[in-house]
Formats: sequence, C-alpha cells, structure tokens
Amino acid sequence: MSYLASISCSLIAASCAAVLPYSPSFAEASSQQECICSPEQTSKAFTAVAKKAIPAVVFIKIQSNSPDQDENGYPQGFQNPYDFNGDDFFNRFFGMPYRGQPQKPQPQLSQGSGFFVSADGYIMTNAHVVKGADKITAVLNDGREIDATLIGADPQTDVAIIKIEGKNFPFLNMGDSEEIDIGEWVIAIGSPFQLEASVTVGVVSAKGRQNLKITDFEDFIQTDAAINPGNSGGPLLNLKGEVVGINTAIVSRSGGYMGIGFAIPSDMAKNIMIQIIDKGSVTRGFLGVSLQPVDKDIADAFNLPKPEGALISEVVKDSPADKAGLKQGDIILEYNKQPVKSIQSFRNEVSLMAPGANVILKVNRKGQILSIPITLGTSNNSSATGGSIIQKLGMEIDNLTPDIAKQLGYTQREEGVVISKIKPGSAAAMAGLRPGFLIQAVNHKKITNVDEFNEALGQPENKRILLLVRQGNATRFYSIKVE
Repeated sequence: MSYLASISCSLIAASCAAVLPYSPSFAEASSQQECICSPEQTSKAFTAVAKKAIPAVVFIKIQSNSPDQDENGYPQGFQNPYDFNGDDFFNRFFGMPYRGQPQKPQPQLSQGSGFFVSADGYIMTNAHVVKGADKITAVLNDGREIDATLIGADPQTDVAIIKIEGKNFPFLNMGDSEEIDIGEWVIAIGSPFQLEASVTVGVVSAKGRQNLKITDFEDFIQTDAAINPGNSGGPLLNLKGEVVGINTAIVSRSGGYMGIGFAIPSDMAKNIMIQIIDKGSVTRGFLGVSLQPVDKDIADAFNLPKPEGALISEVVKDSPADKAGLKQGDIILEYNKQPVKSIQSFRNEVSLMAPGANVILKVNRKGQILSIPITLGTSNNSSATGGSIIQKLGMEIDNLTPDIAKQLGYTQREEGVVISKIKPGSAAAMAGLRPGFLIQAVNHKKITNVDEFNEALGQPENKRILLLVRQGNATRFYSIKVE
C-alpha cells in the first residue's frame, strides 16, 4: 500500500470509527493500516450524522419594514405638501393615492438558517440573518412555524440567539473547534435558496482565517462543503454530530457556491452564546493598546533575532495597559505563557476574556524581557443588540464612543447609550424617540453603557418603561408602554 493510500485509509477509518460501533475486526484492521471502511460504510457515517442533526436545524424567515420610511409610509424626514392632515379623499373617491402621496412600504423578506442549542427553545444563528427584523419565524423540520424572539445579537462576531416557546426540542451539542484538523470531514446543513434541511459534505480546508473583513473578530474555519445563500446560521458538524462551526460567508464571483465557505468556530460562538443567554449582551476584555505586526524590517530595527510578537504602537491613556506600565515600543511576546502568533488571534483571545480577568504578558522592552501583570477592563464596543424587551420597544442602541459623541455634538462629560436605529411604527417611534438621542437613565437608574442599559431594562415591574433622554441641549423623560 502506498503512503498516500495509507493516509487516505486512515482518514476514512477514523471517520467510520466516529460513528460506527467498535468491533475487534475494526481495531485489528486499523492496526494493520488496512482500509476496511467501504464506500457504503463511509456513506452511513454521513447518514448517521444527518439523521441526528436535521431535526435540530431550523429555517428562519425574517420580515422587516423599510428602514428608509417612517411609520406613516413616508421617507424619513419627508414633509408632504399635499398631506391634508391625513385626508384620504383621493383614496376614497378614486381608489388611488393622490399625487405626491407615497405608497405604503412593503415588508422586506429574507431568510437564513439556525439550530437548536437547548431543549427549551434557544436557537443559534448569524447576527446578519436577524438584523433589522421586525418579525422572526422559525420553521421547524416537522413543518411547524413558530414566532421567535430575539434574545441578543453580537455584530462583532456575527452570532445571534433567538428563542421560541416550548420544550423538549431536539438540539445539537457544541464541539471543540480547536480539535478539528485540516482535511477532516465536515457536514453543513441549512436552507440554501429556501431548500430546507439541505446536507452537503466536504473537508476542513483551513483554520484561523483572518483579515477577511467579514466581522470585527475573525478566526474562521474554511471549508469546501457547499454553502450557498440561505445557509447562513446553519451548523457545520464533525462526524460525531457535534457543532464545530456556524456557516457564515462564502467567497463567490457569481453569488453562489465556488468551493470556499467560512464558518465561525464553535469555541468563539459558544462563548458569545453563553453571555447572550445569561444576560442578553456581550462584554469583552479590554487591554488598551494599538498593535502592529513584527515583520523582518521591524525585527531588524529593534535588533530582534527573529520576527515575533506584536509591537505596541500606541497605549490608550488611563487604560489597563497604561495603568500596568506598558509602553509604546514594547513588543508583546506571550500572554499567559501562550505565544502571540498574530495580532488578530491575540486580539480575539483578549476579547473573549471576561473584564477583570488577570493576564500575564511577556514583553520585550529594548532587549529586556519583562513579565507584566494586567487586569483587563471592559471594551467600549462590548455590546449585543436585541433582547426581548428592547425588541418590543423597536430600537437599537450603541455605546457612546468619543467619535459618536463628536459627530452628535455631545460633550465628553455626558454619559449614556445612543439610539442607533428606530423601527418605523414601533413603540419607541410612536413615543417620539429618534436615532441620535442619548439615553441617560432607565427607570430612574443612571446608565453609562449597553450592559448597564440591558441590566436596568430587565423585566419591568409594570408595562411602562421610563427613559431619561437627552437631545442636543434638552433633556426630557419618555414613558413607553411595553406590550
């Protein structure tokens, strides 16, 4: 048997071992590097995973209003000179709108995929699948269509959690994406082009794909399992039937499958999932440095024996890095005894740590090796949009960053969260709230970031929420009824 054939047989045998019962003959043949896994048995391995996983995969239908029109059907900010205080004379007598009256907006429809992560109805999908949704419907494998609630969505990783009411739903277990190997078989399940429960098979083509400009935090698994529009949010499974990734994006010149797809690794998605389910939002560790890669030229300039680590180009004032004594020009070699392989991977690892976590950095400072302990802070970009109550209110919020404050004319002394989007016809829109308003308190509780907003929102004691809101130089209270 040739070396290549031996490797191929080993891979197939391992695939069979993952799903087929143990037998002495299998163990004996494997030890002799003989290929006993027939094409039929390999096919059964895929079939076993598909039978287990398909009932837990859902088709997600999204309905959203046009973002460019207000609750009356007019373009945002449009003043119609022929709007006679809502008089529908032309409609009543001519059966058509008068000149200048815009048509009512038609709901925008889109779709994607998702999968149950618990028996009580939590479903994982992509944030871009449910972005801007006014209504979310989960279509189960048995044909039932159930309205879903957005629990939270994290655009920076493109992970979202929705929930339907019920119990004893079939669900998938999250696997360890670090354990998968390049060349390993994987199975993608989803609803491409509204073709529900479509199964495709391929291999892991690469791991740790970064700098693709798809999300802020990237560590994608690349696969050649066919992924098409509508697959977004569906599971990528190993041959144990465990989720090792969430199918998210493709590289295509035609809009369809061209052999390159990307999935969010399960280890990253699992971290985000737990935070969203527990508190409806995501918090990230914050170090407070700007980094650049150490290439050969930088290594030569700093008299390094080889290019390694991440060079600190800037330290944010009063940040955890600044307080710990990190300096511009320091080169971070390790964190918690783990080598810094790339800026993106280091940034991802820090972001997945909880605020308040302790990190030991190994730093090269002008040839001197230092060990610097740091307690991480909270990132200003640590936010997840959504949540059942804020979804009912019909708005999205962001942290007030210095750039946003400058654009909106707020001073550095002001604190709160900024309304980034208002859904037409929503409770927030009817109350008079608009994008750009600064929410400073919820139910008399002062808030300074998205996490505090979500916590203060909680479960209201009654059906009304009181917001203290600043617009320009004016501050006023808004009372909004939650249906």
